[in-house]
Amino acid sequence: MNEQRARLKVLGAGIFSLLLVLGVARFSYTPLLPLMQQQAGLGVAEAGWLAAINYAGYLSGAVIASLISDLVLKDRLYRIGMVLAVLSTVVMGLSTDVTVWAISRFVAGLSSAAGMLLGTGLILNWLIRHNHRSELGIHFSGVGLGIAGCAAAVALMTEWLDWREQWFAFAAIGCVLLVPALRWLPPPDRSGLTKTGQKMEDRPPSALFMRIFMAAYFCAGVGYVVSATFIVAIVDRLPGLAGQGTLAFLAIGIGAAPACFNWDLIARRSGDLNALILAAVLQIVGILLPVMVGGLIATLLGALLFGGTFIGMVSLVLTMAGRYYPTRPAKMMGKMTLTYGVAQIIGPAITGWLGTLFGSYTAGLYMAAAVMAVGTVLLLILKVVERRDAVRAALVSDCSKMDVRQMP
Repeated sequence: MNEQRARLKVLGAGIFSLLLVLGVARFSYTPLLPLMQQQAGLGVAEAGWLAAINYAGYLSGAVIASLISDLVLKDRLYRIGMVLAVLSTVVMGLSTDVTVWAISRFVAGLSSAAGMLLGTGLILNWLIRHNHRSELGIHFSGVGLGIAGCAAAVALMTEWLDWREQWFAFAAIGCVLLVPALRWLPPPDRSGLTKTGQKMEDRPPSALFMRIFMAAYFCAGVGYVVSATFIVAIVDRLPGLAGQGTLAFLAIGIGAAPACFNWDLIARRSGDLNALILAAVLQIVGILLPVMVGGLIATLLGALLFGGTFIGMVSLVLTMAGRYYPTRPAKMMGKMTLTYGVAQIIGPAITGWLGTLFGSYTAGLYMAAAVMAVGTVLLLILKVVERRDAVRAALVSDCSKMDVRQMP
């Protein structure tokens, strides 16, 4: 019972940390953006730059995470990141200077990486060390809850609070989330052994597997960022759906909240790669439904599908990284996130260019779906590479056993 309680507290720390760094520090900017443009004079170009700077902060954090091996240092930076998430949120309401906002968004991006990569790595290390399933579905529910929660909070607070007061309200919420995010995650154990005394060993995949895996994850990043960035603007401009963009954004969060837990169950039955392929196919459907079918029902169904798959793919990929590298999961997580992050910079730029060319962001959705289709093909190829690597590993193992038997 005590061990189960400890597991739930550690997973709870993860949920609250993601609610803080993503729901409060990062994604609250999306629903607050129209209000800041109306009341604080934030221009369209500046709004785009602030979003890009936030991505830059997140990528910088991913680079740092990929370079760090020491668990104690990771734990220290994770805790600093939680505090910075609150401080960066407060700063947004203290000024109308775009430079100050830019610094805040960069720091918020860094704190997002601390929660998403360092925190996730520490939690996965704890689960493996204590002989629990190395699954992150419960932990990653914090992402969907954060998206849905910040959208709902802004919808409620706009009745009474202006843009500045809402940032302060989010900072107050962040202070509450900070306590369990820090207190419920125990200090890391650097012994290299599980509680039952088994040695924790890294089993990295082949170089070819990693190259294809990173390319497929890049495609997933493009599929994610186009819808996540432009869904509100796209839906608002669809026939008969003016003003429904925020509702679609809320649906994405609702779809994402239970998604990772569901994908853990699917992966447990079908295998990680099969689960990733299914998620990719469903995400393509979710991306295309609003523009190919149209109407509020199809749009909300597409948003639910998108929310229920993009975060599931992230969870599955980061869980796989932890299984390959149980002693230092954040290193591979950081590399994979860099790939995903580069896509998050390139995707909106191409979508903006297509929007200028065709007069709407709709072409961007078709581009995102096409890139996701390429990623799905790469995942199918990855299954072949995985089988090839397994055969080679078995042959090497058999040869080693024969050599041992033949020794005098």
